[in-house]
Amino acid sequence: MFFSSKLKKFENLRHCFFSRKDGVSKGSYNSLNCGLGSDDKRENVLKNLELVSNRIGCKKEFLITLNQKHSNRVIYLNDKKNLKNKLIGDALVTNIKNIGISILTADCAPIIFYDPIKKIIGCAHAGWKGALNGIIENTIKKFEELNSKSKDIIAVIGPCIGKNNYEVKEDFIIKFIEKNEKNKKFFYKKNDKQFTFDLRGFINQEIFNLNIKNIENIEMDTFSEDKLFFSYRRSRISNEKDYGRCISVILMT
Repeated sequence: MFFSSKLKKFENLRHCFFSRKDGVSKGSYNSLNCGLGSDDKRENVLKNLELVSNRIGCKKEFLITLNQKHSNRVIYLNDKKNLKNKLIGDALVTNIKNIGISILTADCAPIIFYDPIKKIIGCAHAGWKGALNGIIENTIKKFEELNSKSKDIIAVIGPCIGKNNYEVKEDFIIKFIEKNEKNKKFFYKKNDKQFTFDLRGFINQEIFNLNIKNIENIEMDTFSEDKLFFSYRRSRISNEKDYGRCISVILMT
């Protein structure tokens, strides 16, 4: 369990970037796998989600997860009576109290947002595709539609794959350079065919460019910290058939 020093200051907030520890799943899903989209036993994942809801302090039906598609779609929750789980999207925003909104990750970055002035919380799932195609920008747009000001928003970027372990090829880099030539700085040459990508650095720039200056990073590498985090990329290298997902949650009381 990992926490933001910035968010811990607010008595009306509960949040956590959960590790893979202290759950009930077995084998490669050991142990707090919260991904219903994985091939883990459904009853184990549901039990893990119940453990998370208990730790964060909400009813299990009020812990909201998404059907994530690496999109730029933001879901706004504005009615506690009509909450729906597993809507398709990659970010959640709400000003409802006692609702745990969450993001699942396995190398991608979970980002938690909070505006302490307007009392709005948000979370986003930012892999390379979502970050490049505007999931962060769209999340902040939703905050602004709710009369939030960027200068008031706190952004916390959780554990994700580190730049030394995110190997990519040249065709991957072209996607970023076509968007902005300055994105070259997030790529490092490893050999003639391989480069590495600084996902965290790119996300930080995207947030900063949206005039959010109050940023915190939980500097942990999901690929190398195998005892603490699930990793999609590590599972592929290890020839594992599937992988678990870690959960990150924020709730406002």
